[in-house]
Amino acid sequence: MLSDKFWSYFFEIYEAIPRQGPGDREGTERALGLLPPLTSHHRILDIGCGSGTQTIDLARATSAQIVAVDSHEAFVAQLAKRVAELRLGARIKAQVGDMNDITFPDGSFDVIWCEGAIVIINGSFAKGLATWRRLLVPGGHMAVSELCWLRDDPPAEVKAFFEAEGADVADLDARRQDIAENGYRLVGDFVLPAVGWWENYYVPLGKALERFRAAHAGDAEALEVAARSQYELDLYRRYPGLFGYGFFVMQRT
Repeated sequence: MLSDKFWSYFFEIYEAIPRQGPGDREGTERALGLLPPLTSHHRILDIGCGSGTQTIDLARATSAQIVAVDSHEAFVAQLAKRVAELRLGARIKAQVGDMNDITFPDGSFDVIWCEGAIVIINGSFAKGLATWRRLLVPGGHMAVSELCWLRDDPPAEVKAFFEAEGADVADLDARRQDIAENGYRLVGDFVLPAVGWWENYYVPLGKALERFRAAHAGDAEALEVAARSQYELDLYRRYPGLFGYGFFVMQRT
């Protein structure tokens, strides 16, 4: 089990970057384009919102009401500050909540949105789809991005890393099968382009890691936390096109 000190260092790194995972506005808007127009009568639940970059993008691209939930208080505070600055408080509610125990009543939302966190929260892609389905109105939609193999036979080094991290990585066809088997109709999917990984995530992360290592020089546990994130970044650089995020938009059947 990871120590409290580990998580303190982990969050120190990730609170310092604008996104806590790969993504970009174009990807969010492309996924939205697969949905019917979302008006002020529609409700979106953004699960695992982090500091809420995609939450703000959702608000700018729709007129829907949005509830954004994350278990880490500092991320929610960052989002709440941006919401206030942009005067979006009438449409976005940012709240701290246990993402492993979403307590909203059945049928509370027209859309569930989750970029890069469904596996982290639920342990597997399929379990997340099954667990969250009840939150949607009949015929409601879910849009999720998640880690996928983009080529066959990934190198053992990369597989070992993600297995050690507890990541549920599968190819695009396996994700599509999970969607069909858990009560959804796939509306469409696409692979998040490299810019969403590199320029928007790994470049800011690399700079944050440099600052973190300088601030914690000589602290072996802190440097080990940094090394884990650095290793993932290095794997992406060494194996371009091997793994990425599939963005899946589906409808509850």
